[in-house]
Amino acid sequence: MTDAFAGDGGRPDPAEPGRAWVFGDNIDTDQITPSRFIVSSDPDELASHAFEDLRPEFSGSVETGDFVVAGENFGSGSSREHSPLSLVGAGVSAVVAQSFARIFFRNAINLGLPVLICPGADAIEDGDEIHVDLDAGVVTNHTRDETYEAEALPEFLQSLVEQGGLKAYTKAKLDG
Repeated sequence: MTDAFAGDGGRPDPAEPGRAWVFGDNIDTDQITPSRFIVSSDPDELASHAFEDLRPEFSGSVETGDFVVAGENFGSGSSREHSPLSLVGAGVSAVVAQSFARIFFRNAINLGLPVLICPGADAIEDGDEIHVDLDAGVVTNHTRDETYEAEALPEFLQSLVEQGGLKAYTKAKLDG
């Protein structure tokens, strides 16, 4: 697994291959980060509980640069930032899903976590090695030698992600 990072945000580079952790449809924020653990806002602490009730092995096995892949309506439920923050803490490179709950999508971008809407995400299987081209909006599955079209993030949202999220982006603009 690579330790390559993108931009100034210190995030893993989605252009580097990583393992796909595949989840189904309607994964809500309590399944991503169980509400009993939201007493902390520390990304590392939250990461230790990511998907704890759904996939207990996730937090102990996920590696920096891995990807979360899901079906429809990923991140529904609470508007708390704890769920995308737990994925940031876990070192997840990006989340690829067929669709997202809008608030999760926005929270992820604000925290510098790339999220891509990819209608073909259901073709990716757990353990496949994938990478993402954020500029082109393409997900490449190295295991199956396939590519899937995704919706590329608009340039402004890409710049937020590259800077490490809204706070870092705003600070860079003000320091500018």
